[in-house]
Order: sequence, then C-alpha cells, then structure tokens
Amino acid sequence: MIFKKIRKGHADWRNFLCSTPARDYVFQKDAYEDQIDRAAKNIRNTDCVIIGAGAGASTAAGIQYGGKRFTDNFAEFIKKYGEYYMTDMYAAGFYPYPSEEAKWGYWSKHALMNRFDPPALPLYTELYDLVKNKEYFVLTTNVDHQFYKAGFDEKRIFATQGDYGKIQCQKACHSKTYDAKDLFRKMDKARRDCLIPSELVPKCPVCGGNMAMNLRCDNYFVEDEAWHEAADRYAGFLEQHKDKKVVLLELGVGFNTPIIIRFPFEKMVRENSSYSLIRLNMDEAVVPESFGERAIGIGGDMAKAITDIRGLVL
Repeated sequence: MIFKKIRKGHADWRNFLCSTPARDYVFQKDAYEDQIDRAAKNIRNTDCVIIGAGAGASTAAGIQYGGKRFTDNFAEFIKKYGEYYMTDMYAAGFYPYPSEEAKWGYWSKHALMNRFDPPALPLYTELYDLVKNKEYFVLTTNVDHQFYKAGFDEKRIFATQGDYGKIQCQKACHSKTYDAKDLFRKMDKARRDCLIPSELVPKCPVCGGNMAMNLRCDNYFVEDEAWHEAADRYAGFLEQHKDKKVVLLELGVGFNTPIIIRFPFEKMVRENSSYSLIRLNMDEAVVPESFGERAIGIGGDMAKAITDIRGLVL
C-alpha cells in the first residue's frame, strides 16, 4: 500500500478512503456465543489490531445526543428555539443561530457535555485492555476524545473529523487550531438566556473574522499540522503491517459516512488475505458473505460484546 504525498511531504488522506460498498452483505446467523468466541480467538492470535470507531461506539458507551440526556441539559435551548428544531444535540448543532453570542452559547455547552466533562467510559477502557499489549492503531470519526481519556497512545490515534475541544477560523484563513477548554468554561459560567457575553465571542487572530468549531462539516475544515502528522502515522502503520496478520475491529460505523472506515476496511480485507474483520454494530452488522470466516458481524449491545470478548482474551 503506497500513499501519495501532499502538503510538505504529508500523506494524502484521500488514499485511505473508499466509496465502493460490497454487493453481498449478509446478517450472519451464527450464535452470539460462537461469534464472541471467534472474535476473541482472532484478537488473541493476531499480530496487530486496527480499530475503526464511529458514532455508534460513543452512543453505546453512554454519550447519547438525544432523549433524556438532551432534554434535561438543554431545556433552555429547547424552550428558546423550539422543540421542532431542538430534537437532539446533533440537530441543534446545525441550527442557524442568529448571532455569535447565541452560537457559542450552544456550542460551549455541547463541547463541555460531550468532550470535557465525561470521564473515560467503561466501553473505551475495556477496549484499551483488549489491545494495549498488541500493536494497534485507532482510526475514528468521533470527536469526543474518549480514546485519549481511556489511555490509548495519542501517537496511535487518527481522529479524522476534528475535535470538540478545538476552534478554528471560520473561513480557514490559516491552518491552525486553538484549544478552547478554558474559553468554553468561561462561556458556560457567563451564559444567560442561552447567550454568552459579546466580549467572550472568539475572533480569528489572523483575519479578525468569526471562529468555528474544528469539525468537518464543510470545505473550511482546518487540517492542522497535528492532523497531518496523525495521518502520516496511520499511513506508516498500514505500510509497516501490510504483510502481517491484522484484525480490523470496527465499532459503530454505519452508512452515514462509510467511505472513511466501513468501506476502506472491507477493501483491505479483500486485498489482504491475512486480514480479518470484526464488525460490531447495533443494527447494521452486515458483512460481505464472500469474506467467509474472515468476517464476524455482531449486532445488538456493543458494550456487552466488548465486555464478553475482553473476558475471553485476557
């Protein structure tokens, strides 16, 4: 696997992507206990593990964007902007807030609730126990920092879609991101009627324009130097282990953005006979039938599945 270089010698992350789905997806009919046993055996016997984690992993861990967790903590926003728009934290993030004071009134609370305040959750700490004594790498579209909190080596994590803890120039006038933890704490303390004081509204230190969350939601997403270095390390890990026995452990990746993890993982299994796939997904644990014994699709409660696999591996 050879990766082209861009931007001062960095790997072109577009080489990681794949937009081609399998044509032979099936739900496996094996008994749950047999699937868990096979998954544990594959992890015990592998040379390395590549974890691919999507939103379903953090939902299974307890970071839920809707339901009671949303209505209890964002009642003032629901009342102010309307329950038609404020259905959950995901939808609230796309609301067209009328001012920067309103925008940061929401996003500061969102970031604190989902990035800074939660501790390392059991699903992630158990996952770390599974791989900490192996060669591993984490590819994730999650932006909640749970892998870092759980003890995973930050040099072995590539978070492709950003970080709730960072902000950037809204128009990406320069390729730098800024830690916002202290600012968000100040905003949260000063917020009244869903608004922050004007003096706390961040401005770009270069162009003087508005700032935004460092999240991949448009073409202005900033891929800073640290982001590119993480991409380089992932490319290097893939190259280093291309001829070894590799388990691709996919967690909660659906069909919303499958080109980053789900389809590329399938592509790697098709192209490498020593690779196998373990796919954990609440409702979409379909795997390509052509993979045979090299694919395990486990549906239902992901947290339970990880606990059960860990119990057989350790």
